[in-house]
Amino acid sequence: MKLLQELIEIRGASSDESRVSAFLLDYVAKNQDSWKVKPQVFAGEEFQDAVILVFGKPRTAIFAHIDSIGFSTAYDKNLYKIGGPRTQDGFRLVGSDSQGEIETEIMLIEDANGSMTIKYVSDREIDRGTILTFKPDFRETDLYVQSPYLDNRLGVWSALKVAETLENGAIVFSTYEEHGGNSVGFCGHFLKRSFGVRQALISDITWVTDGVVHGGGVAISMRDSGLPRRKYLDRIIALARESGVKFQLEVESLGGSDGTQLQKTDLGFDWCFIGAPEDFVHSPDEKVYKHDIMCMVELYRYLMPRL
Repeated sequence: MKLLQELIEIRGASSDESRVSAFLLDYVAKNQDSWKVKPQVFAGEEFQDAVILVFGKPRTAIFAHIDSIGFSTAYDKNLYKIGGPRTQDGFRLVGSDSQGEIETEIMLIEDANGSMTIKYVSDREIDRGTILTFKPDFRETDLYVQSPYLDNRLGVWSALKVAETLENGAIVFSTYEEHGGNSVGFCGHFLKRSFGVRQALISDITWVTDGVVHGGGVAISMRDSGLPRRKYLDRIIALARESGVKFQLEVESLGGSDGTQLQKTDLGFDWCFIGAPEDFVHSPDEKVYKHDIMCMVELYRYLMPRL
């Protein structure tokens, strides 16, 4: 879990993913010689802060978003949400501005009408527009890991583990997923135009719900706010049953992912969300069971050569 902890410590809210991107490029450069296939690496201003790895002759792409939720500082010590973070008095936040490193905490103020304002607690005004994220606090036991930003640094970690043995496929480390989507469309266009790729697996983290539980294995999402094409979904579920890897089926009406963004493009991409479930979503205490994490990696390794 050392790599996961390192990923979580990198600040990278939506729109501010450059440090995560740089870490990934450095990690690939240092580790790719030990992987089964050395990938082609596509990055740079054409891709903004997204990174694409292409292995052999790809048919399927894994999409894993590298951004996180967070907050922007505004006027009068107000905080505006980036994505959908949970808020609670005392949640610790970190960042940096022109005056140096910042560590602060959230304070919620309710007005006479019951409306809630989110503020930061500080002896000084933080520069306007500064991005703050939850303070890293990585905890690990024999059964689980708990930390802010398992969504989606855990999805990124899983994709890097799959990269070690991947012979034919692509991995897209995408941006802006938590705040409206951004790079999925042009990365999808690039893969389809350059390599003929038109199907995807979404390496992301889902929710513990009444029907999806800790220890039940990786979740294959049959739907959230988006609907994957049933023919492609049925093929994945059949392969998952054949694999022997423990999995559970998710059916939700809300939520979205890079898959939802792919569905909104004109690319004709098939997609399916496959990820471990977490509790305490979008908080500093996101919690995922290790058994489900291992099932996630195993299922991706089984699916990629067969799709």
